[in-house]
Amino acid sequence: QVQLVESGGGLVQAGGSLRLSCAASGRTFSSYDMGWFRQAPGKEREFVAAVSRSGGSTIYADSVKGRFTISRDNAKNTVYLQMNSLKAEDTSVYYCAATGAGWGSKKVDSYDYWGQGTQVTVST
Repeated sequence: QVQLVESGGGLVQAGGSLRLSCAASGRTFSSYDMGWFRQAPGKEREFVAAVSRSGGSTIYADSVKGRFTISRDNAKNTVYLQMNSLKAEDTSVYYCAATGAGWGSKKVDSYDYWGQGTQVTVST
């Protein structure tokens, strides 16, 4: 089992940057592909980005491509989401998640473990 704890959220002006971190417990972190999702009030949870177990492959939602970068450090059991050029529409609760299923899924149901979320608010 994996426990996930996000941090790094906050309030930032449009055009600014934030880096989210997600610390995982357990010694099997490198066995999981990791993803970031987000959920705004009244909306469904949506895929943001994912990184493969080795860190060698990444995928992004079209809405964040070129602005966000996902990475991981298996030695530190941590996955990161660097968010640049933030927009008001990026305002959401951001969740990290882990999946032991096949690589590349963008579906919420494919992920087995979830963190509690961290709020990101972008002001204009």
